[in-house]
Amino acid sequence: MSKAKEGPILAPTFLFRFSVPCFYTKKKWTKKGISLEEKHTLASFGELEGRPLFASVKTGWNETGIAFEVRVQGKKQPPWCRESRVDDSDGLAVWIDTRDTHNIHRAGKFCHQFIFLPQGSGTGLDEPTARMVEIHRAKESPKTIEQSLLKVRSEKRIDGYILEAFIPAKAITGFGPSEYSKLGFNYAVVDRELGWQTFTIGPEFPIGEDPSLWGTLELVE
Repeated sequence: MSKAKEGPILAPTFLFRFSVPCFYTKKKWTKKGISLEEKHTLASFGELEGRPLFASVKTGWNETGIAFEVRVQGKKQPPWCRESRVDDSDGLAVWIDTRDTHNIHRAGKFCHQFIFLPQGSGTGLDEPTARMVEIHRAKESPKTIEQSLLKVRSEKRIDGYILEAFIPAKAITGFGPSEYSKLGFNYAVVDRELGWQTFTIGPEFPIGEDPSLWGTLELVE
């Protein structure tokens, strides 16, 4: 039997804390969603360690909230989404800490997790889904919101989908760009067929519950 190839003890991205600009947008959410510009495209630093790159992820902000646009390509199967099982579904997960705190390992009241699915709701399970969910092992939770505050829109494509989402300011505890211009941040585009595309390190680390593993979004006007 050949000797197994040994990999690095730590993922390369684990050794760095990534900070990227999140540019201002004058656009507002409408029934047609929101279309962000190329400058709003986010990096996937997981690519540095050979992780899959199958989605374009954009984000922009203004005083009314934070918007996301995701384009998933390369699929041969429809996404698997269930409103009753958002944690297991294909879609976009976003983590936000409005105090950009990296020295804690359990989420506090300024830490949020939002999940957006391209489908999974409605009688035919073909309508998009948006939820704020509790973070596992959190010490405190952000304020409770009406889930209807979250906006989401999706379009089917032959090889994937487009997903647009908006988190209004009043759904984000502590959101105040004029005073706190940096957000602790992480994202994961999850797909049963294509894998995980993450902002930095992957799901082998507790990225969904440990804010010290998140990067930073710098809110730039």
